[in-house]
Parts: sequence; structure tokens; C-alpha cells
Amino acid sequence: MEVVKREYILRNLCCPKCAAKIQRRVGALEGVSGAVVNFSVQKLTIEARSRDDGLWDDILARTGGIIKGLEPSIEIEAERGPREGEAFPDGGTAKDSGKSVSVRAWLRRAGLILGMILFAAGIGLDYFFADGGETPPFVRLSVFLAGYFLVGGGVLIGAAKNIARGEIFDENFLMSIATIGAFVIGEYPEGAAVMIFYRIGEAFQNYAVGRSRRSISALMDIRPDYAGLKTASGIQRVAPERVNIGDLIVVRPGEKIPLDGVVVDGFSALDISALTGESLPRDVEKGSDVLSGSINKSGLLTIRVTKVFGESTVSKILSLVQNAGNRKSVTENFITKFARYYTPAVVAASAALAVVPPLFISGASFAEWGSRALVFLVVSCPCALVISIPLSFFGGIGGASRNGILIKGSNYLEALTSVDTVVFDKTGTLTKGVFSVTGIVPAQGFTEERLLYHAACAESGSNHPIALSIVKAWGKEIDAAAADGFEEIAGKGVRVHVEGETVLAGNARLLEAAGISVPVAEEIGTVVYLAVNNEYAGYLVISDGLKADSGRAVEDLRALGVKRIAMFTGDSRASGETVARRIALDAVYAELLPHEKVACLEELERSKSGSGKLVFVGDGINDAPVLARSDVGIAMGGLGSDAAIEAADVVLMTDEPSKIAAAIRIARGTRRIVWQNIVFALSVKGLILVLGALGMATMWEAVFGDVGVALIAVLNAMRVMKTAGSVPPPAA
Repeated sequence: MEVVKREYILRNLCCPKCAAKIQRRVGALEGVSGAVVNFSVQKLTIEARSRDDGLWDDILARTGGIIKGLEPSIEIEAERGPREGEAFPDGGTAKDSGKSVSVRAWLRRAGLILGMILFAAGIGLDYFFADGGETPPFVRLSVFLAGYFLVGGGVLIGAAKNIARGEIFDENFLMSIATIGAFVIGEYPEGAAVMIFYRIGEAFQNYAVGRSRRSISALMDIRPDYAGLKTASGIQRVAPERVNIGDLIVVRPGEKIPLDGVVVDGFSALDISALTGESLPRDVEKGSDVLSGSINKSGLLTIRVTKVFGESTVSKILSLVQNAGNRKSVTENFITKFARYYTPAVVAASAALAVVPPLFISGASFAEWGSRALVFLVVSCPCALVISIPLSFFGGIGGASRNGILIKGSNYLEALTSVDTVVFDKTGTLTKGVFSVTGIVPAQGFTEERLLYHAACAESGSNHPIALSIVKAWGKEIDAAAADGFEEIAGKGVRVHVEGETVLAGNARLLEAAGISVPVAEEIGTVVYLAVNNEYAGYLVISDGLKADSGRAVEDLRALGVKRIAMFTGDSRASGETVARRIALDAVYAELLPHEKVACLEELERSKSGSGKLVFVGDGINDAPVLARSDVGIAMGGLGSDAAIEAADVVLMTDEPSKIAAAIRIARGTRRIVWQNIVFALSVKGLILVLGALGMATMWEAVFGDVGVALIAVLNAMRVMKTAGSVPPPAA
């Protein structure tokens, strides 16, 4: 049964724990087969095995109730093709104006400011009553309590709602218990101050998260805003989605090309760096294919559209990158699970710390140990980890995409950090996949030009790839009257008359059958022998040349510590071994059929190290079984290659093997920052917990251990965009 997928944007989603709860609850709804919340891009994806609008209306109504119940400030917006009036509970729709959210945000800011003023007034009361003795306790409590409620009222209400729903261990509850506890033991300034600085830290944290998201969005700012549709009445600006196949669009200098198509008029240079990471402009003219997301740098172009927007290159790239967060890495899944147990464990430890010592230690007071227990409560939220780690992985994926490397999930990005074995397909991967004349060896009495001319004339009537490569090598117009009497000799070659001379062109058996002896060619490739008027004239070598960066790709992989680099090919062993020698591969598996490649891959899988990953690099079409079997399948996708984009886990948009090493460097840089955040957050929290238990840390340090650590971790995660967006050079 077909799975129907719909996607929604969750505006103002700032709480990663809320995101996890939404995912779990929506995924458990009747009729829903799967739900994923991508916190990094604020997206909810719902899957159901039905197109029935009644079922979907019910799912969306219950989804809206779940979301609004967890966090009323979240706006739900249908991302693609929302139906008019698609309703959600509490008045939200797919086109919510957001005014109520702005009012709530303004009220929160006003409450924070007034609360800070009252807190300052409370601190100043002791000075005001200095001459007359201590501040009256009731006055002092009233001022601090008023400031506390103005700042933390939303936190207290949120905690009460969550408790009513059975959701206890969230940040609102923990902060409420900690600060109320401070008031209970008479630490009014500390209780109010902790709430104030928690809200300030939360605001900075939300700002940092928003900035990180905007930075990621900027990395992928390739979506066109409009298309210049050419009509009988002139040029009209329309949404790209409204343009159909066959329509003409006009793209002026400085504008983005909105849809894939073919140039029908004009000449220009295109900036394709957003698609491939390459800074060199690409010249296009009449007949050239162009891709959406490219920027027209100079001339006016008229383009005939070949794909609707939903199938265009820019749309597919954006979809791949934005949905990459749905495939979570092992580290992300571990942190999510860890967070579910960490908070209850610390809360239990806090309760034990408050109750046990006063019962068993002589002279210990409940007030003193209760104060220490409050430190545990404040520092027990794992937001630093559950926010920064998804942002780090998503930043790495976004930065890689700017280098022409599309990674379909953080699980694949993480797998690239521990590559042990890399296996290349040959044709179209290490080689260009295009036949060309690589050698011209004339016999005595013939020149290279004459030999090539006779060969081109002889092959001009054939559509065989080898024949086309010879005609292309000649590079000049061939007079149709120059060659006649074309006769194909099956399995051997052709006989033809060229300007009155009889020319034989084919393999050695063709010439030997005519009684003409031929030398053994030492070059690797397809050899075409020629004879003119029964006289041996020489031979041409046609082969598939190596890509310019194939050798550098192998060198870079070795520098990164890849232990084994092999090649699979369906070509002859001699041809495969020649390529292997030129770029120093470790092993060659030749003359393989597709199913035999899978068997060879499994053999390599058994021989690699236990924790290492096996990567297969192929063209994404013929090598689909091997791509699927490998730990990470990398397709040499080429610009706009639909089949390659669908087949693999990673797609190299420029067909450059050297980009594999770049992808590994990006993955390792991302992992380094992820583990910096994990170690930093857990170390600081652990230290504060120990100091708090010993009575050496106050709630001030605990607030830093919560929102301060989270803020620093998010800022550190933002570094991923810089390191991934600008790939470091190969290792020396």
C-alpha cells in the first residue's frame, strides 16, 4: 500500500524535548504509520497509508491538539500545497497570521523587564531600611515574589499543565521546583535571581538557535523567488510552481534560474557554485542544458522548461538537505535516549540528597541539604546536548551541500568518519565514461593525419560509440561523397571506398583475413587497425580516459587513513590493471557482472576492520545493488542525474572522485565538534553536581550549568557551518 507523506513547518519550535514528545505522540496516533520531527529545520513529517481526506483531517486535528497542548506558541503551517482553511485546534490554521505569538512574546519581554526592576528594588530594600533596621519580611517577600511571578509565571503555568498531563520531568517543572524551594527555605533573592537569569539565558539560547538555523538556511539559499514567464502579452513574474513543461522563461543577468531547461536564445556565464561548490562560471549558449539554482551572471537567456518545479534540480537538492535530519545518527539517537533517563536520575538523586543526609548525619539540616538538592534540579536538564548535536549534524550536511556533496542523513555523515575500505567502479567513476582516441600509430609511409582521416571516413556511417569517437577526433566536416560502398563485416569491422581507395577498418582478424599482417599493439584499449589498398596503414587506440582528479582522490583517501582502496569493473583484467597501476590501487576485480560485484563486496566486507565502514562509489544506476549493500553508497551523480540521486546515500554533484575525501573531512570535522559539546556539557554538569553535593556550588553556578552551557554548545555547533562550508585542504 502506498505511503502518503505530508510535511508541516512548526514555527517557534525552540524546545528539543518538546520536539521529541511531539514525534512520539504523533507517531502513536491511530492511522499514522510514522512521524519525524526535524528540530533543526522545525519540520514535522507525517506518514499514513491512506489518501482519505477524512482520515487526514482527524490526524491533523489530533496533531494540532498535541502540539498546542505542549507549547501554545508553536504555529503549524503546511509546507507544501496547504488546503485552504486546513484547520488545527485552538484556532490555528495553515496560514496562521502569528499575531497572537507576537503578543505573547511582547508580554514575556515586558514581564522580564518589570521582574528585573522589582528584583533590583528588592535588593535595594535593605539599603532603604538601613537606618530603621531590617526590611519587614512581608515587604521583602512581596517584592521578590511579585518579580518572580512576572518573570516566571509562564514557566509555572507550563509546569502545572505538564503535570496535569503526566509530563513531570521537563525544564519547566525542574526550574519551578528549584526556585520555589529557594523561596521555601527563605532564599528569596536567589529564587528570583535564578528564574530571571534562566529566562535571560533561555532568550539568548533561543536567539543562538535561531541564528544557527538562519545560517544553515543561508547555506542553502538557492530557492528561486519567481520565474519570468514569457507570454503573448509580455514577461510576467509568477511562482515557479506555476510554470509548465514547454513554457518559455526569461532570466535576466543577476537572477536565479528558477527551473531546469534548455537555452533557446542567448549566451551567458552561469554561477553554479550553490549546486556544485565550484567557483568557475559555466558558459551556456543555445542548446545548452541549464539547472535551477544557477545564477545568470551576464547575458539575457530565454529558456524552454523541461521539468516542473517539484522535479527540478533545486527542489530535489533542497528536499534532500532539509529531510536529511530525518535519518538520525547513532550519536543523536543515543543522546535522545540518554536525555530521557538522565533527568529522572538526577531528580531522584536530588530528592535523596535533600532527605537522606539530614536523617543519618548528625547536625545536618533539611534547609542546608535542600539547598544543595536544588542545585541538582537546576542542572539536570540536558538541553545543551539535545539542541546542539542535531544542529551540528545538520550544519555539516548543509555545508557539504555547498561543496556539491549531498548527504542524505546524519547517519551517513557519521558513518563517513570511520571509513576503512573504499571501492570504486571504473567506467564513469574513475574514468570519464566517454570513449576517445588516445593513440594514433601510423605505419611507415602514412601520417597521423592521413590515418585518422581514412578512419573517420570509414566510420562516418556508423553510430557505434567507437566509430563516433573516431569521427569526433577528426573534428572536421566529412564530405558524404568521400566515402561510399560501405560494407559491414560482422564481428570484424568495415570495408569502404574513400576517394577511390579501398579502406579496411576493424580488428586484427579483418586484416589477417585479407592476407595483411599486423603488429601486436601494446596499448590498453580497443584497437582499430587500418589498411589502404591492401597495405597496412597503422592503428588507432580508443579508450576511456581517467578523470583528471582520480589519482588525487586515491592519494587523499590514503592520507586520511583509508586502509584499502579497490576497483570493480566489467572490463577486461588487462584494462582494469592498467588503471589500477596508474593510480596505485590495492586490488582490482575485473570482468564482473552486477551480481558478482555484490559477492566481491561481501568478501571485502568480511576482511575489513570491525568498526570500519565500507564505501562503494559508482554511477548510481548499473551499480544499484552494490550501492545498497555497502555501508555508504556514493553516486557520481552528475548535474541533474535523477537516477543517481535516488540510488545512493551520498551524491557527488560534480562527478569528481576527490570530493569523497572532502566528504570524509567534513564528517570528521562535524564529529569533532559534536564530541566537544558532549564532553564539555557532561563535564561541566558533572562538576557542578559534585560541587553542589559538597555545598561548594550555588544555584548561580547551576544556572550556568544549564542555560550557559547550552548557549556555549549551540555557538560551538555553529562553527560546523564554517568548517563544512569551506572544506580544508587535503592532508599533507
